Amino acid sequence: MSDVAITALLVAALFLILGSGVWIGLTLSGVAWIGMQLFSSRPAGDAMAVTIWGSSSSWTLTALPLFVWMGEILFRTRLSQDMFRGLAPWMQALPGRLLHVNVAGCAIFAAVSGSSAATCATIGKMSLPELKTRGYPDDISIGSLAGAGTLGLLIPPSIIMIVYGVSAEVSIAQLFIAGVLPGILLAGLFSGYLMLWAWRHPQLVPPADAHVSLRGKLRESRHLIPVVVLIAAVLGSIYGGIATATEAAAIGVVGALAISAAQGSLSWQTFKDSLLGGTRLYCMIALILAGAAFLTLSMGYIGLPRHLAEWIGTLGLTQWQLLIAVALFYIVLGCFLDGISMVVLTIGVLLPTIQKAAIDPLWFGIFVVLVVEMAQITPPVGFNLFVLQGMTRREIGWIARAALPFFVAMCVAIGLIYLLPGLVTWLPAQMRGAG
Repeated sequence: MSDVAITALLVAALFLILGSGVWIGLTLSGVAWIGMQLFSSRPAGDAMAVTIWGSSSSWTLTALPLFVWMGEILFRTRLSQDMFRGLAPWMQALPGRLLHVNVAGCAIFAAVSGSSAATCATIGKMSLPELKTRGYPDDISIGSLAGAGTLGLLIPPSIIMIVYGVSAEVSIAQLFIAGVLPGILLAGLFSGYLMLWAWRHPQLVPPADAHVSLRGKLRESRHLIPVVVLIAAVLGSIYGGIATATEAAAIGVVGALAISAAQGSLSWQTFKDSLLGGTRLYCMIALILAGAAFLTLSMGYIGLPRHLAEWIGTLGLTQWQLLIAVALFYIVLGCFLDGISMVVLTIGVLLPTIQKAAIDPLWFGIFVVLVVEMAQITPPVGFNLFVLQGMTRREIGWIARAALPFFVAMCVAIGLIYLLPGLVTWLPAQMRGAG
């Protein structure tokens, strides 16, 4: 059979099995097994056992369950309410006022969560009732939260960066620090749009609360101290060369437990719930990673990645044309799969092509995270849309329309990191130089 026919057969098998309701990880393993059985001479069972064991026993991957657990612990504290109290007085003077709490709150919580859905749910639980009570329109409140919640993927520590780093064999610490400036840039673009919206619709912005003195603002800012200390401990230990990503994740779990205990929200029940919640989420991710590792091996034996890279090479695409094609591919894929599945399913196939086009895998990792962020707010399988639908009882299509301006802001961010790649590569280069 030709490569095109083999690819079509495997893609059809993938969507057929997914459509029947089988778990994604098992689907990937099943497609890989079909590919090896039909088109390779190596025994599929032996290859599956070796590959799944190898992918599951990766030391680098141990950071993932710890960061997931840290986010689950913090989700059960009153950290988000404290963040609102600390941020709100500083936002009153900005055009758009308290809408910026969604962006700033998501950016801060992203730095201790690593998950887009957890960031969206935690900040939304705190901000949406407050904004509704004060009279802010639902569409801009919910749309800004849908967009800003995606910062959980970009601002380190990010679960999807760990997945990409393991899949592409790129340093996770380097990926984390590469995400800092793009994360700040994207948060700035979101806030910039909110200011523009407020300028165009001044009648929809509720009046400011009573004036708070500088001393009062500083006094309320004490509520931000726990989360700032935790961020400094986790990221500072990585950037300072004191700890690896895995060791920093362990520091984060201890810090999250300490915050929970200090706030009085740590009980045996919340400890057990956070541990079980983190375990369930990690098991889902680990199963997907194992299936994807086996699929990548299967594709390698069949030779599809090499042939695909050669075929794309014959198209004569420039770098920017290739990146636009990849971005469109991910956005379409995001209509059917979650972000982690998209990354582990495609990176093994795309990376040879990307390297052949002389694109830095570190830069490409941040590009992929940004594109996957866009997929988080595209129906029908946008995870942030699901989270907000559950919280607001709104239609997914309505939420997606409300989030559209923030989708456009992500497109602008991708254009900026392409034109100014130093936004991604400058900080990691400084860290390497310091090391």
